[in-house]
Amino acid sequence: MEDLLKVGVITTTHGVRGEVKVYPTTDEPERFLELDYVLLDTGRELRKLEIKNVKFFKNLVILKFKGVDNINDIEKYKGRDLWIPREEGQELEEDEYYIADLLGMSVVLEDGQEFGTLKDVMETGANDVYIIDSAEHGEVLLPAIKECILDVDLEKNVMTIHLMKGLI
Repeated sequence: MEDLLKVGVITTTHGVRGEVKVYPTTDEPERFLELDYVLLDTGRELRKLEIKNVKFFKNLVILKFKGVDNINDIEKYKGRDLWIPREEGQELEEDEYYIADLLGMSVVLEDGQEFGTLKDVMETGANDVYIIDSAEHGEVLLPAIKECILDVDLEKNVMTIHLMKGLI
């Protein structure tokens, strides 16, 4: 399991006083209101940035960090990820998982036959779609619904699935 959870990506600056627009990678952007800080991946290190102010604009979050008061101080970090420690993450409901915990998971059919590896998760409006890399079938798109996802074992890093007719 990952020790850090990605909560957003800096898309661009906002104004000249060091604010940034962030594309949230969390299901609930309002979550930023509860955070005291984020960890900025600078490419070399994780830099702790204390959150001073949070605003919302369309599908973006606008963040102002303490001590970052000039566009030049933050502009170089466009496209960089923002992280939080796992213990700062939200409590998950039953059958909810962090995407970071699912990526790379072995995927097996209900009879135990190996099917592939979960390589990505596509977030859609209705339900997520798991992108599975299968040696036999190539890239397979599987809806993350109870009829298809029978079990997720985080400890064993294995997902058991049922393939509905017409999916392959």
